[in-house]
Amino acid sequence: MFASSWRPASAILRCSILAIDSKLRGCDLVRVKIDDVCAGGRVRDRATVIQKKTGRPVQFEITEQTRSAIGEWLAAFDARRGRNLFPSRFRQKPHLSTRHYARIVRRWVERAGLDSSAYGTHSLRRTKPAQIYRKTGNLRAVQLLLGDTKLESTVRYLGIEVDDALAISEQVEL
Repeated sequence: MFASSWRPASAILRCSILAIDSKLRGCDLVRVKIDDVCAGGRVRDRATVIQKKTGRPVQFEITEQTRSAIGEWLAAFDARRGRNLFPSRFRQKPHLSTRHYARIVRRWVERAGLDSSAYGTHSLRRTKPAQIYRKTGNLRAVQLLLGDTKLESTVRYLGIEVDDALAISEQVEL
């Protein structure tokens, strides 16, 4: 019933690293296929996946640290073309479920000594875009990276308030 190659501890690290880099929703992350992130036996620098929610493609970078982690993960199990990067524990299921992914993240957060009610799968999705926004103030770039169709969604998602906008405005002198 259980796939013999399943290694939950490894999945925790690989899911979290790729989740931060890709900025994907959990439902999209668990569906990532090996071919989405690998070509010619090498982990790509960038990947593109079609988002389940919007049906639109979103491109993301894969950092050196993440490429290394994915390479180690693929070496740990029988990685065949077309298979999911995060296979299910159950042979009849193609990939890790979003619910199981959320449990993995919760355990990872608890092991890190953090409050699991404050961090979850969506926190991982939001991590890099929030940092990009703080460093650049570029909402359009964040919108593109998240694959959002409306800028208002990105603003709401990041929790940007009028005070944030004014702080950015104050830094610009004409």
